[in-house]
Amino acid sequence: RHALKVFSTKLKENFLVLVCDLPGDTGSGPSSRNASVERGGERQSDTSDSETTDIRRINQQPFNREGRYDPNRFRLHFEKEGKEEVEKRKKLAREKVLQQVSDKELEVDINDIYPSEKGLGFPRRPSWNYEMTRESLLRKEEKSYRDYLDDLHSRNPPGSLSHFEHNLETWRQLWRVLEMSDVILLIVDIRHPVLQFPPDLYHYITGELQKHVVLVLNKADLCPPPLVIAWKHYMASQFPHLEIVCFTSHRGQPYSTVLQKKRMRRKADWSQAGGPLDILKSCQEITSGRVDLSSWEQKIQRDAVSERLDGERTDEGAESVLVEHQSDSALEMSSPSQELYKDGVLTLGCIGFPNVGKSSVINSLVGRKVVSVSRTPGHTKYFQTYYLTPTVKLCDCPGLVFPSRVNKQLQILAGIYPVSQLQEPYSSVGYLCERTPFLSILKLKHPSLQENERNQESEEPSWTAWDVCEAWAERRGYKTAKAARNDVYRAANSLLRLAIDGRLCLCLRPPGYSCLREHWENHPDLPEIMALQGRATEEEGTAERDDEEDGESSTEPEEERDRDADDDEDGDGDDEDEGFGHPRRSDDKPSGFTVNMYNVLRENECE
Repeated sequence: RHALKVFSTKLKENFLVLVCDLPGDTGSGPSSRNASVERGGERQSDTSDSETTDIRRINQQPFNREGRYDPNRFRLHFEKEGKEEVEKRKKLAREKVLQQVSDKELEVDINDIYPSEKGLGFPRRPSWNYEMTRESLLRKEEKSYRDYLDDLHSRNPPGSLSHFEHNLETWRQLWRVLEMSDVILLIVDIRHPVLQFPPDLYHYITGELQKHVVLVLNKADLCPPPLVIAWKHYMASQFPHLEIVCFTSHRGQPYSTVLQKKRMRRKADWSQAGGPLDILKSCQEITSGRVDLSSWEQKIQRDAVSERLDGERTDEGAESVLVEHQSDSALEMSSPSQELYKDGVLTLGCIGFPNVGKSSVINSLVGRKVVSVSRTPGHTKYFQTYYLTPTVKLCDCPGLVFPSRVNKQLQILAGIYPVSQLQEPYSSVGYLCERTPFLSILKLKHPSLQENERNQESEEPSWTAWDVCEAWAERRGYKTAKAARNDVYRAANSLLRLAIDGRLCLCLRPPGYSCLREHWENHPDLPEIMALQGRATEEEGTAERDDEEDGESSTEPEEERDRDADDDEDGDGDDEDEGFGHPRRSDDKPSGFTVNMYNVLRENECE
């Protein structure tokens, strides 16, 4: 029996050794507990970064090899953070008491985000000719990209750079769009435009490529009108030759509560967007009659007329749109065309950071949904072109994160990093709470008061980021599966999504905004911005929402109205295109509970 036991033990040991030595077996199959962690921590090849840097690949998608394209080819590749750094931030979130920052702290200068002396550019496509083979061209691009990364890391000490894209395949898509386009639509989020406007990219397009850039300040409905005007003037002062357009895909569709998942609307209609006509006017000034844009103008007029005549217009009745999928061979061996407006067609290239609303802008320009919309960064997976009219073509590009010196917590709040992939979301929650009146908005009760009931006269307890997450988990009922404790990780993710979606709004300000606030609040362009946002006046806007929009009754308990409002954490965000809630009964009288977005921004004077 002893000999048999020894033989069995030896056999098991040898079997384990053989299994461990199998090539490619890391024990991280689809059913493995560590599969999701190890998939996110795969080592990147030498085409994406130098050999000394660990890269985390984000948003792994299921892939059928018989499909027409690989959805993981353009997924986000960010530098992996060290375990010690993550644990340090988590500890700080438990201990650091939150202090409200001054209004001056919300002012951000673009030169602080992209210092010129730090070499925060983007990789250029190396020169080539038709005598080169495809393999030699790819090798040259990989070498050029490694040289770019080495130079970037040599100028910036470890830990000083923000998250930025390390996937060379995605940078290649940017090169193709810049080469094919006649005019570049650089789309940014109006809440933090300086984070998403790399000056080096602007100077490269206008200088080396000799092309025009139109800056699209998207999501204008999420900012108070004075702040929109201030940002527009600031960007014009920094870049005098830049065409600037304000844009929104959701005119007059505010959130009625902080937790409301979707903006209140009768039906999704992309033709209601504010700003397409301004983009047309900018393109008319740039082309100076070299392209016939009358068909585009007629299309905008037809969309506006059809919307007025029939608010229930469906996509089936809309005009067809020609969509082209660009093959790799057509993109890789294509040189930049020196001829602008070839064959009388204006090609508009849409580029920008993830989550700035590029797909929504394209849908709004087309007048119907042709691109899926998602709040998940990196949702656009491949290069496509759309013929808006016979003389206007749109190019869509995957979102790209450029290197900068911005705070990583602010980057996460700007939506460039998938919230579900965060290892430590608590420090970002603390950053958010220090810049918004979170207690009055979220109506939280401190965890210590929940455990030990104190007298009402007791001193107000101090808050940490961890306390905020724990209180939010208690209020929303987020519990862990086994021990039924408050799920603080889920609560932290929920709060970050509220900020990214604009329900808990954090807007940065241009330098000097606090001193010139009265000037911007009395600016003559204020009515124009309010009309773009769908708010003729604040009183009229409130009356319209009460009388016309479909929504839920404000007389219902808040928890009932907002039940599961933010539970769809991993959805792709397409539900923003659907209607919300149930029709309001005529006998319901609103109680006036509405989140004032200007209050969130400490902008009571704007109301």
